[in-house]
Amino acid sequence: MQSIRGIVSTMKTMSAINALPYEQAAQAIEAYQDTVMAGFHAFVRCHGPLPEDADPAAAAIAIVFGSDHGLCGNYNEIVATEAMRIKHLAPSTGVICVGAQMEDALVGLGIVPKTTLLTPATADGLGRLSGRLITLLDKLRLSGASGAIGVSLVHMQRGAHGEQHPVSLRLLPLDPGMTRQLAQRPWDSRSLPQFRMPPDRLLASLIRSYLFARLFRSAAEAMVTENAARLARMQQAEQSIDGQIETLAAEMRLARQSEITTELLDVIIGFEALKGREKRSRDRQP
Repeated sequence: MQSIRGIVSTMKTMSAINALPYEQAAQAIEAYQDTVMAGFHAFVRCHGPLPEDADPAAAAIAIVFGSDHGLCGNYNEIVATEAMRIKHLAPSTGVICVGAQMEDALVGLGIVPKTTLLTPATADGLGRLSGRLITLLDKLRLSGASGAIGVSLVHMQRGAHGEQHPVSLRLLPLDPGMTRQLAQRPWDSRSLPQFRMPPDRLLASLIRSYLFARLFRSAAEAMVTENAARLARMQQAEQSIDGQIETLAAEMRLARQSEITTELLDVIIGFEALKGREKRSRDRQP
């Protein structure tokens, strides 16, 4: 039990250490996303708000972020249940899964992913994962009948007081409220924005950068919450093991006390037997 406790303590420390780089990456990408949003603001300032009508024939895609490793409780099952809710709302929704354990949870609910990707081993892999997801979305868009897709992100998100809850976020088409708000926001600088790229290419570049930032942020958040869930489970396991160790130590003390008592009784019985034999020997002497 002491050896098991050492393993659990090591896992707890590793979970706390692994979560920090992903949390820093999530904070860093927010600055990048702010720059992209400033680009959108400048674009709508010059060319007006974006169209708000979504293509009804757009193929629905859900990207579900989970874990590759276990020891994090029912983390993947909770996220898979949220993905099932989206699947019920739109049965034709295709699923892109991130995480081998998440794939098992989805298959257990009857959802077969189109593609399964592995989670990044380090924070440096978040960018590669986001780029690969964008490539997959481009392929799905080009292979669709309408040439349009609607994308949702499903992952675990941190809440107040260390709580976690699954969320589904709309990625594509762009939120009309966001673009409308940008169009209504006044331009703060006295220098008006100017562009040299054609509007369609500029908008495509902005959307691609926006997708990258959102996918990066969701992947980082998923990794932070996964390690937080594993840390919480390891803390519970450590408390349980400590209780078991106390119980075993008490049982060991009782067993040792019983053994000592038995040995003392054997000594006393032997001593009394010797005294009785000596007494009988004296009584037989003339």
